[in-house]
Amino acid sequence: MKEPSINKPTDLPPEFLAYKSDLEECSIESGKKGILQLELEEDVRTKKTVIKEHYAKVPLFIQRALYLEESIPSMAYIYVISPSGGILQGDRYRIVIKLSNNAHAHITTQGATRIYKMEKDYATQMIDIIVEEGCYCEYIPDQIIPYANSRFYQLTNLKVHENATMIYSEILVPGRVASGEKFEYDICYNKTVATNHAAKLRFIDVLKLMPKKDNFKARGIMENFSILGNVYILAKVDHAKFLKEEINSIVKNIRKIQGGASILPDKHGVAVRLLGNTTEHVKDVVYEILNASRRTILGGSFSKMRKS
Repeated sequence: MKEPSINKPTDLPPEFLAYKSDLEECSIESGKKGILQLELEEDVRTKKTVIKEHYAKVPLFIQRALYLEESIPSMAYIYVISPSGGILQGDRYRIVIKLSNNAHAHITTQGATRIYKMEKDYATQMIDIIVEEGCYCEYIPDQIIPYANSRFYQLTNLKVHENATMIYSEILVPGRVASGEKFEYDICYNKTVATNHAAKLRFIDVLKLMPKKDNFKARGIMENFSILGNVYILAKVDHAKFLKEEINSIVKNIRKIQGGASILPDKHGVAVRLLGNTTEHVKDVVYEILNASRRTILGGSFSKMRKS
């Protein structure tokens, strides 16, 4: 398996130029270059999703596939693991995941993604997920925790066949609240781009948070909330229409959460925005969304058997 490129993104936002060191290449060399490349497919004999190919470079690796769902026995649970404890300045992470031949997978992380304090430079993570026809993929990492004075850029490219399903989520917390840090990071910039199998654009969504410059308490931004959650569901038109109504009903019945779902521009999916004040409350809604999606698309359920 060919090792993917982990150079800085070619479309790095201009907001990061202020943090570019004079010897950026040296800075990059001093950071970690984590790589994870994974291909999943259905095993013809067992009808379970298995790891077809796998390449990893520390600080990214995975454990063997687990099968935790009685209602969907073919689904593989994959845990992305990092022994480093977090992302440091100059780190460059690259993740490439491909599902083919009717693969069904739930991919998550071992824990939160911690973005440590940075004296110079920034960190990047580039994620590419390819979901071919007939496949079903959930990419549900734990929350991102940006520490004080950290800078993080994440670019996620989702290439999903119109006859496949992709559910992608991200949760961003304000920092190490228990240590007295809240919205003290420099910048957290998450860009998500989705296309179909013919490379037709489905949506682009940009989350740019610079709490030292922007007033998060302003009306229409975060107001009295501190936790932000996004969920993107790429699915068939009929599934998307039903899930929009189902998700809005779920959110409406949970008082501690504000948010809602809307149909994506090409009608082949749903975008969900969530605001809350605890990670657990936002996660609970994400899990309810997964449960509704599995019932609608796979006829199964989500057991929440995720972490030990």
